Amino acid sequence: MINENFVIVGAVIGAIGALSYLIDTVKGKVKPNRVSFFLWSLAPLIAFAAEIQKGVGIQSLMTFSVGFLPLTIFIASFFNKKAEWKLGRFDIICGVLSLVGLIFWYISKEGNVAIAFSILADGLAALPTITKSYYYPETESGWPYLTGGISAGLTLLTIRDWSFAHYGFPVYILVVTLIIFSLVQFKIGKILSPKVAS
Repeated sequence: MINENFVIVGAVIGAIGALSYLIDTVKGKVKPNRVSFFLWSLAPLIAFAAEIQKGVGIQSLMTFSVGFLPLTIFIASFFNKKAEWKLGRFDIICGVLSLVGLIFWYISKEGNVAIAFSILADGLAALPTITKSYYYPETESGWPYLTGGISAGLTLLTIRDWSFAHYGFPVYILVVTLIIFSLVQFKIGKILSPKVAS
């Protein structure tokens, strides 16, 4: 276990990655899926509020940052037409299911349930970007996702109270960011499905 102030180091690393993605979005080098990024901002900010309610300390900073930073990228995607990713039926279905998860959280009003439904909602919001990263890795940048994974990993290393409220969201973020990083960086979809992906 490391000092809990490493959460701040992780948040800074994640912010650096998000800033590079934000710049690439404004330049039109990457095409963020707006459904993913909008819901990636909404679900973690709700989970952050639930973590605060459950008494999670500095570790909640990681959850806040993984909500706030995608919000800036979502907004930036409207400033460059080249940064726009066309939304299809799959994106919209995932977005609607994600919002349903957040509604279930609102109905329950319980912190751990809120975190669980926020993870579910965030995961459903991630599916369009995971799919896009599989088939079109050139429209993404892998390194910002790796920095998000590093931030989540550092947060996990600081946890003393291994309750779901403390570890739930960081474990989820670690897994999903490493999946997207791997798909983009190693172009796994192009290797496994070259005809479909081209």
